[in-house]
Amino acid sequence: MKKYIIERNIPGVEKLQGAELRGAAATSNAALAQLSPRVQWIESFVTKDKTFCIYLADSEGAVQEHAKLSGFPANKITEIAGTIDPTTAGA
Repeated sequence: MKKYIIERNIPGVEKLQGAELRGAAATSNAALAQLSPRVQWIESFVTKDKTFCIYLADSEGAVQEHAKLSGFPANKITEIAGTIDPTTAGA
């Protein structure tokens, strides 16, 4: 599986709370269930008018299929080539 970051433009997403966030997650989970095991959602980061989602998927096409099924845009899909963090300095 490859790792992807998906940028989603969703105006006002930072204002969603409680039931709205649970509903969005449930919608995403329903689409993921249809695509399993080809796509897995790891986590999402919410910013003003955007989310940045980390997914494992067998292809970019599978990520696009999730976007279509869930109704959430996938404005930019980028395959992650590697990671770096503070512990990298000591490796």
